[in-house]
This record gives sequence, structure tokens and C-alpha cells, in this order.
Amino acid sequence: MFQDEGRFGRINDPRCCWAPSGIRPNVPAQIVREYTYAFAAISPHDGVMDSLVLPEVNAELMSIFLAEVSARPPKEFILMFADQAGWPRAKDLRIPENLRLAWLPPYSPECNPVERLWDEIREKSFHNRVFERLDAVEDTLVVALATLEHDPPRNVSSPMRQLRLEISECFLC
Repeated sequence: MFQDEGRFGRINDPRCCWAPSGIRPNVPAQIVREYTYAFAAISPHDGVMDSLVLPEVNAELMSIFLAEVSARPPKEFILMFADQAGWPRAKDLRIPENLRLAWLPPYSPECNPVERLWDEIREKSFHNRVFERLDAVEDTLVVALATLEHDPPRNVSSPMRQLRLEISECFLC
């Protein structure tokens, strides 16, 4: 499995959208620095995905996420690749018995399929939207993650197959 965390908030990034010829679309924008975080782990082999939405990112919350991931298939051993951020490498991180962490090469988000998951969520669920409250951001994020969790074949679509080739190239170095 591959793990990553993504930041979602009330600050938005206006994106391109279709409009009839001659009409300029009105796209709302706001800059409010309130965020929530999504932790996700995905298996590019079979599309199984686990996720949690948590208020911040630190070693304690990363430990909660790892415990949740390891409890879902309790009799399976999980090898999880993570980036080299501070919290996965923290000394007080609690790693479950049936899980081991391995590190992706530094500065290589292209090797992590969860990065593509964040792009898809931002494109499909967060594009050109303004949220009045952080709760609305969390609700939208939970729905988007649940949709992807319940559709493993979508998680191993042709872009994921292409990503498997790219990942193998990352680890040949």
C-alpha cells in the first residue's frame, strides 16, 4: 500500500470550466485559511483503499490512521510506502505489528498513487466551490473518499496501471 496525507480547506483554487461560446463563466473564489486533512492508503494492485479525515497532521494522528488500516485486514501483513515527512518518521509513532513502513525516494510524489487520488478529489469534488464552514469541506471530503473506497476497480483504472509502471521505474534507481 501507499500512504499520503492531503490538505483540504476553505481556500480554493479556481479551475477551468466549460461555458457556451461568448460567455465568461463566473467562478467564485475565497481565501480563508482553515484546513482539514485526509489520510489515505491505497493498493495499486487491487484498488483497496482506506482513509480517515482528521483535524491536523502529527505522529499521534498518524498512529491512529495506521491502527485503522492494520485493523481492516487483521490477518494480513501490510507493507506501506510513505513519503519522508516528519510524522511517519517520528520516534513516538506507534506502528502496528502487522504493518511495516518503507520510504519513498525523497522529492518523488510521482511515485505515490495517493497523490493522483488527491488530484481527482480536488478536480471532481472541490473545483470552483466556496465553502461557508469547515464542516462543509469535511462533509464533501468524506463523501468523495467514501465513493472511491467503495469502487476498487476505479482505483486500478488505466491511469493506475500506468502508474504501476512509473513506480517500478522509481525503484529501479
